[in-house]
This record gives sequence, structure tokens and C-alpha cells, in this order.
Amino acid sequence: MTQGAAYAADPAGAVRRHGEPAGETRGPRDAFQRDRDRIVHAIAFRRLRHKTQVFVAPDGDHFRVRLTHSIEVAQIGRTIARALGLNEDLTEALCLAHDIGHPPFGHAGEDALKAAMSHAGGFDHNAHTLRVLTRLESPYPRWPGLNLSWDMLEGLAKHNGPVADAPWALGEVDADFPLALGAWPSLEAQVAAIADDIAYDNHDIDDGLRAGILDIDQLCTVPLVSARWRAVCDRHPDVPRARLARELVRDQIGAMVNDVIDETRRRIRRANVETVADVRAAACQLAGFSDAMAADERVLKTFMYATLYHSPSQLAVAQEARGLLARLFAAYAADPARLPVEWRASLPEAEPNRTRHIADFIAGMTDRYAITRHRELIGPVALPEGF
Repeated sequence: MTQGAAYAADPAGAVRRHGEPAGETRGPRDAFQRDRDRIVHAIAFRRLRHKTQVFVAPDGDHFRVRLTHSIEVAQIGRTIARALGLNEDLTEALCLAHDIGHPPFGHAGEDALKAAMSHAGGFDHNAHTLRVLTRLESPYPRWPGLNLSWDMLEGLAKHNGPVADAPWALGEVDADFPLALGAWPSLEAQVAAIADDIAYDNHDIDDGLRAGILDIDQLCTVPLVSARWRAVCDRHPDVPRARLARELVRDQIGAMVNDVIDETRRRIRRANVETVADVRAAACQLAGFSDAMAADERVLKTFMYATLYHSPSQLAVAQEARGLLARLFAAYAADPARLPVEWRASLPEAEPNRTRHIADFIAGMTDRYAITRHRELIGPVALPEGF
């Protein structure tokens, strides 16, 4: 691993909320490597295998889910971190963990939980990631949560930069282990966030083409895509167009990654950043796209929302998914005896903790488990054939 920059996060200085006895490292790993491994071994991470990325509970084995998306984000994040001399292990850990707080059915599920919890502080998947990792997933005998490093929790908390108004779940974590929410996070966290954008911008194109919702001619109305498509076709004039779609995706990822590396180096020089403290004290985000690439990426996102995320077929499924989760929440709230025995045993008596407890259970569901429980408790599910 290359880690030469003075502004890279240093695992030797990492601290945790709960002290861990010396000599219990279970192998020669530093603090950030242990963070990464704790994520990989977490039940919540494994559940991402059956949580929506773009398509709800996809039947096709070749479509992405939250788990495969997170792995792809980690690959992009490590590439950028290595080029910038950052800590690759922390970057990878942040990338792998960033979607752990997503409920079933992606953003449709989040909308349902927000509405159901409107009287109990609402629901935010970024804040719920911190709640899962510090409270709900507790495999260790001496403390709640995974006892991740401060750098790890800080990076996850500031998923989109400094936080001025923390949701209740994040506020509870911050009160217990202050995360300097008003400052910029480490460069590793900033790289993880931009790697997420790069991954879903491009891999969702791949899935949209595979599903038949997008086609190349549509995509070529986007300037960023049309330029890359022409370059791909010029390089491979004798190859059928159908075989070039994934080459297009690879080219776009490469162009975005190179742009982020060049632009981030420029911003670091301009801001005279020399230490991790300089990164957090910076007046702006340091890792990101150049102005030109950012403008092109916004056009691509607008296109993807109009043609893929908000396509009629996707909106219809999302509406049913929201209704399914809303009905499940109402059923458990009306009769908590329907909860599994271990969740019933720890159900708080008073609000808002009672509602939040039910939401914790539902947010942890996979798509298919939510569908199964709805069929058992409420009735049939009006989702596409094959579910």
C-alpha cells in the first residue's frame, strides 16, 4: 500500500469510544484495517446482498444490489486514494460501509420510514448507518456496536460534508462520541463520497441498458456520454455495438477518476494543505470533480433521473414498495406482538423510542424478507412477476 502524504489519516493515532485491551488484535492489523474487517464481517453488511440498488429485489443475477455497489465503490475509492497517497484501508472501509443504513427498497423504503416516523424524528439512511454500527449490531461482549475508530465514524457521519443540523440518530452518536460535525471530514471520507457518485452514475447506466430501460441512442443525448461513445466506437470499429456498452462504462469511470485525482491535487496545492488538520479546517471540499466535469455529471444525473430512476416502470414499483413498507410498519406498531421474540423483549414502553425500535427492525430487513413478512401478516404483494 502507498501512503506517503502528510495529510493522509494515520491509523497509529486512531481512537475508539471504548478502550480495547492490548494484545487482542487477532493478527497484525492496524486500526483502519480492523475497521474494514469489522464491516466485512458484519451481519448488516451481508444483508446488503438483498437490498435494492436500482431495481427492487431484482430477479436477474447480473443486476447490482447494495452489496455489489458497495464493493464497486470501494474499488474506485482505493484507486483514487492510492494515487493521492491517502490511507487506502480507511477509504475502503468507508466505501464498504456507506450504504449499511439503507432500508429495504432503497429510497422508496426510506420515504416510507420518514413518513411513518414523522412524529418520532423521521428517518435518514446516513444517520441510520451510524446507529447500526454504534448500537444495533453488537457482536462483541464488552461494548455496543462495532467500536469503530473515530475517523471511521466521522467519515460516515459527514457523508455529504459538514453537518449543520444533525438528525436525531446522528445527534445521539455525536453526543456520546463527538465527531466535529461542523468541520470537513478526512480526505479519505471525501474520496469515498465521490467514488460513490462515480460508481452509481456509471454502473446504473450498465444496469439500465441490461434491463432495456435505456438505450445507447438515448444516452448519446448526454454530451459526456456521446463523446466517450464516439471514442469507443472509433477504437473498435469492427466490434458490434452491443459488445461496446461495458467499454463505454469503463471509459467513463476512468475519465471521472482521472479528473478527480487531478482536481483534488490542484485544490490541495491551492489551499496549502499539509496536514490532516488542514484538511478539516479547509473552507471547501478538497476531493471532487473539476468544474467542467461537475457540470457534465449534473447533466448525466438529470438524464438518469428522467429516464431511469423516474421511468414509469420504476415509479410504479417504488409506489408499491412504499405502500408495502408503510403497511408493515402500521401492522407492527398496532400489534408489537408480531415482532420476533428478541425484538419484542427489548421493545421500549415510551415514545419516541418505541417507534424508533420498530423502525430499526424494519430498516434492517432485506427486500425479500419484507415481502415475505407482508405476505404472512397482511396479504399478497403487488410487485412484478418473479418476486
